[in-house]
Amino acid sequence: MSLSTPSDATSGVAANAGGALSRRQLGVADIVFFIVAASAPLTVVAGGVSSTYLVTGNAGVPLLFLVLGGILALFVAGYAAMSHHITNAGAFYAYVSQGLGRVGGVATAFVALVSYNAMQIGISGLFGAVFAGFMLDKTGIDLSWWAWIFVAIALIGVLGWLRIDLNAKLLAIFLTTEIIVVAVFDLVVIGDPGPQGMSFQGFDPTIAFGAGLGAALVFSTAAFTGFESAAIYSEECKNPRKTVAKATYIALGITSLFYAFSALMLANAVGPDTATSAEALVRGGFTTPDGAAPDPTTILFIVLDGQISTFVADVAVLLFCTSLFAAMLSFHNAVARYGYALGRAKVLPSVFARVRPSTGSPFVGSAAQSVLAFVVVAIFALSGSDPILELFTWLTNLGALGVLALLALSSFAVIGYFAKRAHDEGAWATRIAPALAGVLLTIVFVLALFNFNVLITGAQDAPLDDRSVILPALLFIAAAVGAAVGFRMKKSRPDDYATIGAHYEERE
Repeated sequence: MSLSTPSDATSGVAANAGGALSRRQLGVADIVFFIVAASAPLTVVAGGVSSTYLVTGNAGVPLLFLVLGGILALFVAGYAAMSHHITNAGAFYAYVSQGLGRVGGVATAFVALVSYNAMQIGISGLFGAVFAGFMLDKTGIDLSWWAWIFVAIALIGVLGWLRIDLNAKLLAIFLTTEIIVVAVFDLVVIGDPGPQGMSFQGFDPTIAFGAGLGAALVFSTAAFTGFESAAIYSEECKNPRKTVAKATYIALGITSLFYAFSALMLANAVGPDTATSAEALVRGGFTTPDGAAPDPTTILFIVLDGQISTFVADVAVLLFCTSLFAAMLSFHNAVARYGYALGRAKVLPSVFARVRPSTGSPFVGSAAQSVLAFVVVAIFALSGSDPILELFTWLTNLGALGVLALLALSSFAVIGYFAKRAHDEGAWATRIAPALAGVLLTIVFVLALFNFNVLITGAQDAPLDDRSVILPALLFIAAAVGAAVGFRMKKSRPDDYATIGAHYEERE
């Protein structure tokens, strides 16, 4: 490795004394596993899609997945072009630093830390609740939801210290099995659809862009959270100039089509009209033992139980838990690498830039994330909060909102970066697609912000309350703190300030 102070993002610099991340460990398939695992397909289909139908009353969710896939493909055009020029584990932070200024980059980094931590910790709430119920029902082991989360946090902490390619292999196993479960469900519905038969009204634009569009669009956008994480692993790729772009396009294509088709099958399993109404679910025989409408996240498993067997349904529930665990691991790795990138630039204490010599893993960032997750879960547990309605719902929607902001900012950063530098990239990737993506993602962000009360309550008529204001405000506070740190570095530590968002490349 060779060290130099970068005058721009194309200057290759080496890691500081803390060490470098493990090099050339990950190929395209490995990165795809990280991306899709963060999106958690089984969780999206079983939990997100069913909830979106029921809360919004919009039966056009399948089409919305395709629309959002198109918007995100516009984003990827510029994102991929940036990956040809900037290799940095900080991803969004580095892109915004080089495209919109280093102060903005630090602000972006702080928003990213809040967002990815919120996603990781929020997902743990659903994991703890579901796994606790599963273990009690199937084994008689009676532990609180928070106890199982602490076990998961410990296991993820250990995995965070291991080589990144070993994490990728584990995620590959989890991801393959959960996709198989969803595929089996889809095939079951194709063979025996619900009372309305096989309907394709989910692709009807008049339905998709009708009632509940804003909330449905935001709910569906949350399903893609994590697809943008490829660049976070750019320093550990075998060929970052090609791997990041290729893996992101593949992952986006897979998730868009898979979610759209599976959302259509989920609606057809009970009937499109039934899926969007709790009362219709009860009339259709989908009830709890006391005759109430079931938790929408159980519909997929109810269908598998009735159409195939209880054993298959139980396996699916267990894989639902591993899907959540895989998503937690993926976001944990993302946070650890953001910590590493910020420690290397001395935005955070330089101890965050330390890596294990034997594995190249950013163990300080990994340990810090585990401690933070433990503390936050403990606070929710001690306060008697509900792990799903509060821990999961509040934090994952906060994280999704933050990622939307990061996507929009990064799109505009692409335009700024290429406007200031000579390059051989085309106008589509450097100006047109990023501009379209930036505008469209900003619109979705605004929709999410004004529908945040719906997102955290699950009710279309939910009033604006303190949670609807305080939670989104955390993102703006994080941005303000980050900007203040950036300004301070610019004034007092100009040499360190110059390395913010730098391009890091390995030189033999």
